[in-house]
Amino acid sequence: MNTKRLSLLAIFCAGVSALFSLTLISFNADISLIALPLSLLFTAALAFFSIKKLFLDDNLAFIAVFRELLQYLPYVLLVAFVFRRAGDKGTPFALDLISVFLWILASAVALVILHFLNPKYISKVDKSWANFLEEQKAERKNPKNRSLVKSTLREILSWVDALVQAVFMVLLLNIFIVQLYEIPSESMVPEFLIKDRVVVFKTLSGPKFPLSDVGLPYIKKYNRGDIVVFRNPHYSNDRKSEVRTFLSQLVYMCTLTKVNLNVDESGNQKADPLVKRVCGVEGEQLMMQDGILYARTKDSPEFKPVDSDSTWATWNLNAVKPSLKNEIRDFPLSDSDYAQMLETEEARRNLNIEETRAECKKLAENFASNYKKLTTSKKGTISFNEEQLNVYSLFINSNYLAATLLTTENGADWFNSFMTDWCDKNPDFAGDLYAEANYRLNLMIKVLAGKIVVRNSDLYLSGLSDEDFMNDSLRNSYMTEAQKLFTYCMLLDQRNMPVFPSNADDGSPRYIPKNCYFMMGDNRFNSLDMRHSYERWNTKLSPADNYSVTYTTDMQPQFVNRSRMLGTTSYRFWPLSRAGRPGHTGK
Repeated sequence: MNTKRLSLLAIFCAGVSALFSLTLISFNADISLIALPLSLLFTAALAFFSIKKLFLDDNLAFIAVFRELLQYLPYVLLVAFVFRRAGDKGTPFALDLISVFLWILASAVALVILHFLNPKYISKVDKSWANFLEEQKAERKNPKNRSLVKSTLREILSWVDALVQAVFMVLLLNIFIVQLYEIPSESMVPEFLIKDRVVVFKTLSGPKFPLSDVGLPYIKKYNRGDIVVFRNPHYSNDRKSEVRTFLSQLVYMCTLTKVNLNVDESGNQKADPLVKRVCGVEGEQLMMQDGILYARTKDSPEFKPVDSDSTWATWNLNAVKPSLKNEIRDFPLSDSDYAQMLETEEARRNLNIEETRAECKKLAENFASNYKKLTTSKKGTISFNEEQLNVYSLFINSNYLAATLLTTENGADWFNSFMTDWCDKNPDFAGDLYAEANYRLNLMIKVLAGKIVVRNSDLYLSGLSDEDFMNDSLRNSYMTEAQKLFTYCMLLDQRNMPVFPSNADDGSPRYIPKNCYFMMGDNRFNSLDMRHSYERWNTKLSPADNYSVTYTTDMQPQFVNRSRMLGTTSYRFWPLSRAGRPGHTGK
């Protein structure tokens, strides 16, 4: 290598940078207009200080400037690339591809030139250049030439330069190779605890240049049980959001993790990205009932338990080994709560439908008898919406419900419909354990609500005082059972999941599409994952019942395309006591 060849490389590098700049032309009146002048100004500076000053004028004082500009070239061009795509309108894939190719070419040439500008190798280019650098170094060390102000300023600039370059280097590493994450929640307990730090390998997961679809190919095929990091699909994936995410990463690293701008529209910290476990893969239809995950495929049309899921799904944190239990902050259920939940599930499974049908009819008859005994005039009619039929409202407002039904013209008729409308129907669940379980749970709640209404009407007719009414032992025993059923309904969306993807209108099964996956946290009672929406609403327990009890739900399962998956957790490096490849460490 000599100065002539190096000058040709410098010209080539500046030329490629100029071509890259031309791919950033924008005709939109938005932030994308910044990209072209930013890239052109940098390219002009690179050409001026290298070709003009260093090579043509032979001013060796610009060796350091040339080297500094080359070090910043990949980062400045990358920022310009992002600005061009940060506007309201995107860019064609072909243009992105050309831009990325030119960026790689310019960066590669810059690295080659930097290699020969290294003090160790610069003598191979020109010995006079090496001598000049040695003289400069000796001059700076000479006490006579030292100035406190200059040396302090030089030191500060050196640190700032090192920090900025380190930030951009880490940013590139984070995008394409590897990234470190700190676990923010207990959704993956006992596998990961809060503040565990993990290494996520990205290269095989098809990382892309920011705000584009150009990047490395997808090589990694995820399997059930893989712990993955992925972009939260609950948040917007539009261009504006992606720009904000990129800039927040930049600011986060520039401020040494002190400033995190990755917030939602309300100013709250985003739960993004997420760390969860792959529980469903392409070609599967899933269902979860009583904590057991089931799956079926086109080749195996019957739902079968996914045995491996039980090895990492954790329902009772009280049962994890003591060394981990002491570090867990939140226990959603106590041992007694968990036992009560299992008892409720057992009672639901053992529910005799024929006996329940007879009991519902009997309760309707008993209330009709009390209704006739009340001789006061009855006014108006009554109907209840889904919110009023919510399991919480039914039980908490049971006194009002009984009094209202007794004193309205259609009270007995409405109660009869509520209790018996389902009796003449025999739904075929066709292997849908979730729908059948909720059908049975709906009946359990109806029977208990009916018992409470009838008992309340008995007490009203007996003329008891308010104190005696509230202290009635039978009524209170019913209310105790009501609390258990309500508590179970609160756990319903964590413990169970409907058939997903849902069947087509004609009843034929649908499956998780190609290159898509379904993720859940291991800590199933404390994981807001792909089972759930961030909104809540009322829904019927049993759509087959016109008068079904409702409950508050956030159940809205969704799959995640591999394009939003960033990589797998390859290694836990903190705490040292649990360092190593992630495996199931909690049981």
